[in-house]
Amino acid sequence: MTDAAQQPIGVFDSGVGGLSVLQALRAELPYERFVYLADSGNAPYGERGDAFVAARTQAIGDHLCAQHHIKALVVACNTATAAAIHEARARHPQLPLVGVEPALKPAVAATRTGRIGVIGTRGTLSSHKFARLLASLQGQAEFIVQPCNGLAHAIERSTAVPPAGVQDATEIRALCARYTGAMGRFGSSPGEIDTLVLGCTHYVFAQEVLRDLLGPEVTLIATGEPVARQTRRLLQAAGTLAAESGPPPPPQERIRLLTTGALAPLQNAAHRWLQLPAQCCATVDVPQPR
Repeated sequence: MTDAAQQPIGVFDSGVGGLSVLQALRAELPYERFVYLADSGNAPYGERGDAFVAARTQAIGDHLCAQHHIKALVVACNTATAAAIHEARARHPQLPLVGVEPALKPAVAATRTGRIGVIGTRGTLSSHKFARLLASLQGQAEFIVQPCNGLAHAIERSTAVPPAGVQDATEIRALCARYTGAMGRFGSSPGEIDTLVLGCTHYVFAQEVLRDLLGPEVTLIATGEPVARQTRRLLQAAGTLAAESGPPPPPQERIRLLTTGALAPLQNAAHRWLQLPAQCCATVDVPQPR
């Protein structure tokens, strides 16, 4: 095993949504170390312009490389992937780099009615990258695409007080109901939407609400597990996969969570969704590159 195998994998998102991807990475790669950076001081990315998102992606990638000597980078944000993944690869050509995108191809394999719903931020769904992905699947299914302004922000905000306040939970449910209601009928009958793609990593943390609204016959598809498998493949190809022998180290020894925003929301989200202790979390300043 090389020295590089001991280095951590960097993971970043505009906020706490990417913890859903980290959850899948932990399950797939239990011997790896991770540094997760939530740019919560600048969230949500989905309602920002591409130039701003690209600048933040550059700043965070540079920070994780310089300060944490990461061996791979997972951009656990659909909006940042759409706006800046090509620039990130060009800036760090030596670094295995994995982005996320709405899981349309798995949805095509899963659907039985041929009608697939896609929810995401406006930034992701209006991007050229998403348009190319959608065009590549033309004729294979009918896609009903719905931007969900405010939903990622509501999920982010719900971590501010443990447990989530009634007002936050009510807002998340109301937004989910409004946006799915605008898409048409969900179900397993002909003409109904039987598969829903969660095109934002934050939305995984609204799964229970969505299942309650849409019923058990609708399949929800996220991106965490495919991203984790791809990360494993790239590390194996680079020869930097951590040795997998003996019991895995405890999470608090191999996971560090950082935020550019307030510390408490990240601590609350980490405890609620990943069962990680508060001492795994810290604040960090990541200025824009000069």
